[in-house]
Order: sequence, then structure tokens, then C-alpha cells
Amino acid sequence: MEELYQEYFSLVYNYLRSLCGKKEVAEELTQETFYKAIKGINKFKGESKISTWLCQIAKNLWRDYLKKENKIKEISYDDENYIDILLIEESYNENIDDREDLINLYKEIHKLDEKTREVFYLRMKGELSFKEIGEILDKSEEWARLTFYRGKIKLKEEFKND
Repeated sequence: MEELYQEYFSLVYNYLRSLCGKKEVAEELTQETFYKAIKGINKFKGESKISTWLCQIAKNLWRDYLKKENKIKEISYDDENYIDILLIEESYNENIDDREDLINLYKEIHKLDEKTREVFYLRMKGELSFKEIGEILDKSEEWARLTFYRGKIKLKEEFKND
């Protein structure tokens, strides 16, 4: 179990950090993720990568945390509050001049299909590599890179039109 923790701690922590935006919460939920994984290791059937399984546990714990904290009633990628959660910690991209532009960017990202949105959020907020994103989503590094690239093209087109 120690090896499992050592190998996947950083991946799970970065994934949670991308979801919640707060270091302390991500650390706490990462610990809880590994605790649940150890308790439920016999439930792992090997139908996915272990990293995918761990990140799914982490995502469920994050949703439970939000419900407990009354942050939101239910979270989904189609929920308008998802963008607000991403903006809990104010981190600006160098090319974005003000908060309104940042919000407009997230509105456009929110219009993308679910997988592309998830790649964007993991890349931008989680600062994860394409390899790590591929592992989390049970896809290849190339798939993550291409999905991000195609999403960027769509976003550029939308900003040109506005």
C-alpha cells in the first residue's frame, strides 16, 4: 500500500487541487482518498487503471465535501456553479487583463463538450501534464493533447466572433 501511495499521491493531489482550488482541502481529500482506497482495495476489479479508480474516489469525496459544506446542492459539469467553484482561488492567466475576461473565457469553456471541458480544467486549474490528464481520464497522452488543441481552436473562433 505504501508503494501505491508513493506512486499516485501527486496525481491524486493535483487532480483534487484542480477541482477545489484550495491546498488544504486538496491535502485532506487526498488523504481520505487513499484511506478509502485501502479500505476498498478488494472492490478494485482491474477494469480500469488504478489511477482512474483513485481519481474517481477523489472526485466522489470532493462532491461529498461540497455537499457537506453546503457549497452547492449537487455538482455537475452542466451546472452554472461549476465555473464559480473553479474561481474560488483567483489565479489569472497572463494574457487575461481583468476578471470579466476570465469569466467570459470560462463561459466559453463551459460550452465545450464534457470531455474537452474536463481536459481544460485539469490543464488550466490543475496544471497537469497531458500525460497525467490522459491517465486520469483513462485515455492516451496524445488524446489529451489533441482534445486540448481542438478546444483551443474552438475557443479562438468564439472569441473572434464576439
